[in-house]
Amino acid sequence: MSATFLFPSICNQNAWPARALPTCAFSALMKDENKALAQGLQRRDAELLDRLIEQYQFRLFRYLLYISGDRTRAEDFFQETWIRVLERGHQYDGKSRFEGWLFAIARNLVIDWQRQRKVQSLDALTDSEQAHPLQVKDERSASALQAVLKSEQDAQVQGALQQIPAIYREVLLLRFQEELQIDEIAGVLGAPPSTVKSRLYRGLEALRGSLEKGMTVEGGVS
Repeated sequence: MSATFLFPSICNQNAWPARALPTCAFSALMKDENKALAQGLQRRDAELLDRLIEQYQFRLFRYLLYISGDRTRAEDFFQETWIRVLERGHQYDGKSRFEGWLFAIARNLVIDWQRQRKVQSLDALTDSEQAHPLQVKDERSASALQAVLKSEQDAQVQGALQQIPAIYREVLLLRFQEELQIDEIAGVLGAPPSTVKSRLYRGLEALRGSLEKGMTVEGGVS
């Protein structure tokens, strides 16, 4: 079912003010899309899978490349992720966004690989302050960084991202590049929202520090 379909009977014109109709229709449309997607995955619809791969291939590979740090491995994980999607499509119930479920599958593959290599998983790379997570008072305060992170060509920012711990880099990518909400990221990580907020806060601070350090080095200031 295409997102271009219209649902004129979703909102009652008499029950909703005119300005609320677009939000209502969009929300209902998304739920309907997720439901149709779940049904298609349960049927192992090959055509649907092809469309999903085409739609998410760039975002998924970018995510896998960042968290694995290995292009060849990322390519393997990419293929395996879609195999898992086909095999486990019945597990997607359509109650949440598909991309959150997709990234969770991909992330688990990377963690399994790391454990097999006896390397610490992303979840294990926590810091000493994790027992007392900090809270993000206003996610919109990161809007300036969000705008920068959206620029795929900004080599300085990409370099700075590589300098911060993996657990923070991953949360920043999910929040600002993939535009997932806190609860959706929590679902991907299998962690409580408070942990996500803590990592997001510390990640922003680490990225800011890395950027400032890079600018200082570039400017020739000792």
